[in-house]
Amino acid sequence: MSEMKNSEGISRRSFLGLSAGIATSAITMGSITSLVMAKNITKIDVKTILDEEYETDVLVIGSGMAGLFASVKAHDAGARVMMVSKGRLGSSGQTPFAKGIFAFDKDKEKMSIDDFVNSVSKSALGTNNPVFTRQLAEHSLDRVKELKQWGFFDSALYNMSFSKPMKDRDIPLIERVMITNLIKENEKIVGAAGFSVDENKIIVFKAKSVILCTGAGGFKPNGFPIGDLTHDGTIMAYKIGAKVTGKEWNDGHPGSSENAAATFDNWHGMFEKKPETTSVDIHHDLGVDLNYQAYYTGGPLKMGPPNMNNNIALKQGGPYVPEEFKRSGPPPGGPKGERKRPPHDEKEGAGPGMPNGSAVGGSSAGLAIHKSEGIVPINDKCESTVKGLFAAGDALGSYMSGGIYTQIGSSLAGSAVQGAIAGVAAAQYSKSIETSEISAKKIIEVKTEILAPLKRDKGFSPAWVTQTLQGIMIPNFVLYIKKESMLKAALAYIEELRDQNMPLLIASDMHELRLAHETINMIISAQMKLEASLMRKESRCSHYRLDYPNIDEKNWQAWINIYKDKNGKMKLEKQAFGTWPL
Repeated sequence: MSEMKNSEGISRRSFLGLSAGIATSAITMGSITSLVMAKNITKIDVKTILDEEYETDVLVIGSGMAGLFASVKAHDAGARVMMVSKGRLGSSGQTPFAKGIFAFDKDKEKMSIDDFVNSVSKSALGTNNPVFTRQLAEHSLDRVKELKQWGFFDSALYNMSFSKPMKDRDIPLIERVMITNLIKENEKIVGAAGFSVDENKIIVFKAKSVILCTGAGGFKPNGFPIGDLTHDGTIMAYKIGAKVTGKEWNDGHPGSSENAAATFDNWHGMFEKKPETTSVDIHHDLGVDLNYQAYYTGGPLKMGPPNMNNNIALKQGGPYVPEEFKRSGPPPGGPKGERKRPPHDEKEGAGPGMPNGSAVGGSSAGLAIHKSEGIVPINDKCESTVKGLFAAGDALGSYMSGGIYTQIGSSLAGSAVQGAIAGVAAAQYSKSIETSEISAKKIIEVKTEILAPLKRDKGFSPAWVTQTLQGIMIPNFVLYIKKESMLKAALAYIEELRDQNMPLLIASDMHELRLAHETINMIISAQMKLEASLMRKESRCSHYRLDYPNIDEKNWQAWINIYKDKNGKMKLEKQAFGTWPL
């Protein structure tokens, strides 16, 4: 396989070798800037980029499950609605790969809603927000019934069933447009702006309210289909003053330790499976257990009963799991028929993305547990700390399940439930205000920021910076099995990317412009993850610190929120479990 090189001819292997020598000599990374900077040979004339403008009451950003219900319910509540998506309706983000959707039927379940909420709280070690856990149980069945009416369960692909309620209501949909900026004036949301990936144009949306249904994100890992998710909504909101939460948690979806590409292909194979409903089945899943074992044993684990892992002696200790939620068999993705999550590969012991049964956590690097990260809500209406800005699904840090995955199918159901709630709330808010004009000064400011990578004569390519970021953040001993020395070391590198590389990102066309803005979002998200991981000096759920391996109930019955201070500096704060932000 040939090595990837930048336009100046230096390979990544050569750069890493050079970096090692520089580290040994204590020479700063900035001294080799000239070696990796490239001339920006643009393929389009920036002067020819067109402007478009739309106006609506409720702007929904994102076209997955949360975006669908936000649009439909906002429309049904009497608002003018428009949906804009970086991808295609029902076909981008994580929605198309989710094949189980939870439905709590109180007439069939053996436990009450109160018991369900309490059991989730036990599994989540107190990290869940019971308000959103209860919403899931109370409204999931109604959302599933609506999906059945739209034909959701009749096809493995979701575009057609998602299109039905959108077309029935004549809700405008604009696809393949990356929104990069939320626009706030006079302390409230007045719109958003972005650009078309396919056409040379910038689009400004005037809106009374905005609902972020942009999902979560990662660092573009090879093993999990989240390459188009880069925390766009989270970072946009953070930049205008919204609080963000949940960055220390990690999603532990396993992948093949032998072939990352096979992991990706097998997850894509889930396209062939029709969705189905799931019932109450509470566990303590998708943490960093596999990462802990790999850290100490150095080898991949085979899916199967405990102590049957290719004669690898399992390391005792590691992430705490409540006794009643400990499993006696393989984790999700085990043999076909188990726990309603059959593998794509039919071999005994193989799960989705693990064709030979060998597994290591980390196929979704940069992603947290569903619903555990995102915009901080100030109430049960999915409203953010910025007036007029709402969020739903994986874009909302609702802690519906807490810092660990507790209920199979709850992610898709939670997105539907929260999308519906946010849609109604945004519509009601929009009725109470008039449309605000966006000042000419603000529009010029936003357009300048969007087009900056296209206008630079030279700088760093998004591909090179992304590769460098992945090398810093994805190692098991940085992202999953944490300790202060490694977190601080990684943070120093990320701060260098933020200060030196991020302001000099370049793009030659609209596609690369998208990559540049995604890279910006990943860099800021990486800083958030490292800062939050350093702050939480304990181990709980999917956050594990080697230097603080125990749960600290005295000091850490709290979530971590992140925000920008008046000087633009990143700040962190605690928010006690079970409370709303001040």
